[in-house]
Amino acid sequence: MPFSMMAGLAPIAKKYDAFILDLWGVVHNGIEPYPGVHDCMAKLREDGRKLLLLSNAPRTNDFVQEFLENMGVERSEYDDILTSGDMARIVLRDEKLDFLTGGNKTFYQIGADRDRGLDDGLSYTRVYDVHEAEFVICTGLSYDVTETPEDYRPLLEQAVSRKLPMLCANPDLTVMRGETMHYCAGSLAQLFETLGGSVELFGKPYPWAYKMAMEVLGVTDPSRVLAIGDSMRTDIKGAVGAGIDNVLVSGGIHAKDWGLSEGARPSMAQVDALIAEHGFSPTYVIGQMSWT
Repeated sequence: MPFSMMAGLAPIAKKYDAFILDLWGVVHNGIEPYPGVHDCMAKLREDGRKLLLLSNAPRTNDFVQEFLENMGVERSEYDDILTSGDMARIVLRDEKLDFLTGGNKTFYQIGADRDRGLDDGLSYTRVYDVHEAEFVICTGLSYDVTETPEDYRPLLEQAVSRKLPMLCANPDLTVMRGETMHYCAGSLAQLFETLGGSVELFGKPYPWAYKMAMEVLGVTDPSRVLAIGDSMRTDIKGAVGAGIDNVLVSGGIHAKDWGLSEGARPSMAQVDALIAEHGFSPTYVIGQMSWT
């Protein structure tokens, strides 16, 4: 058996110097923190261990910090936040892609008004007609719960016809908000690629996310880090690729497929089937992030 099923993190925490936590599906459900999360985060940080929140949120960390505080997760409960929005902003700021060089570029943004901060203070101009844009920034759908990526097909086809590259600030396909599934920017990027468009994605599971996370944590040895997430496609795949031990939280994005109630753990057979589907295994599996 390539993974261990666990009730909580207490038996293994002292093996590691630092922890990388996903947010949505691990710390909170989009509405409120999960039961026991505050206590578990405090226990993880005992004896000087560090805790970084690594999120595929398509906005910069200051907006995520404010979101968490409004939910009741205080800044004092963790050491740092790093988001896919932060990574996208660094790329914009430093003009790390060929289509960004030269400054004063125009972009069309697909996403909700709350997806902010990526271009603040930078030499880019947002336009509201895709025919005036030189590239596209995708941060997600507008969060109308009735929308699907197909509603954006005409817009994406226009962008493809103009050969506009897309910068996607959230690779996630879907997320659970409470009991409701919402599509994320990654689902639009996936359709854009299917239509023939070119996409640059930032965040988990891509190696740069874990490289930056370890730099922020001040840890050079990946064996001293434990990553905790709810998505095989992003959290676990990225951690495995970086050589980092990891915990799959089954009560997040996979819970609905498994028919689990909140905090329940899947069967060994269910996890084995997920491993066979993805071709890699988590190190540990827990129902929800808890200490015991």
